[in-house]
Amino acid sequence: MTDREGLLAAWAAEEREQPEGWDFSCLDGRMTEDGEPWDLAAVWRAALASATRVLDIGTGGGEFLARFADVLPACTVAMEGWPPNIGVAAGRLAPCGVGVVGADDDPGSAGDPLPFADGSFDLVLDRHEGYRPEEVFRVLTRGGTFLTQQVGGDEFGEIRTAFGMTPSAPHVTYGRFRADLADAGFEIVDGGETTGHYVFDDVAAMIAYVQLVPWDVPDDFSVGRYSDVLLGLHAAGPAQGRPLRATRKRFWLRAGKPG
Repeated sequence: MTDREGLLAAWAAEEREQPEGWDFSCLDGRMTEDGEPWDLAAVWRAALASATRVLDIGTGGGEFLARFADVLPACTVAMEGWPPNIGVAAGRLAPCGVGVVGADDDPGSAGDPLPFADGSFDLVLDRHEGYRPEEVFRVLTRGGTFLTQQVGGDEFGEIRTAFGMTPSAPHVTYGRFRADLADAGFEIVDGGETTGHYVFDDVAAMIAYVQLVPWDVPDDFSVGRYSDVLLGLHAAGPAQGRPLRATRKRFWLRAGKPG
């Protein structure tokens, strides 16, 4: 077997069906990523301590929300739009007393309104999910709080460019989202943005990563179909003893509905 054949075989071994949930533990020791200068878990925990009715938009597999089981109020509802995650989230959050509402992908970001009455919640949480500012505003009580952290729409650019792709969501920026919340009637209380990197030990680790976030590579991605691109990424970094790096972007906002 040639070196090329050996690399392609090792990379192909990383391909698998879309897994359930958002568990990245399979990449422990194979990749790192820069964190944010804010502590989102601490921000959520502080907000939950005084909340009575909570909505989590885009809960994924319920992994993040479940961290706060000890402070979740009795009236807590989660939404999820990625079909493989809905059942996972329901199973994980049931012991916390949290019901999960299935929705179209990106619940609340387009199309149908959120399936809740006006003023249903005093805290709406959103981690890496699309939303419609006017809908979040509607379902919040007066004086309610909206907390969101988002993935910058132009992150992972180095990898996407290698595959001939453009940014997935160039409109997803801190400035745009801040302005849209203000236009919907929110008062912006806090927020920030940061740029860092994902660092993959090798191309195999990057392939394992995109099995969990398949929108960062072409829809028809496979090792066989894109072997030349993958070999190019290998030659530019890991083959020379350097890791594979890609830009990572995050921003967060805390907004209040005037009381």
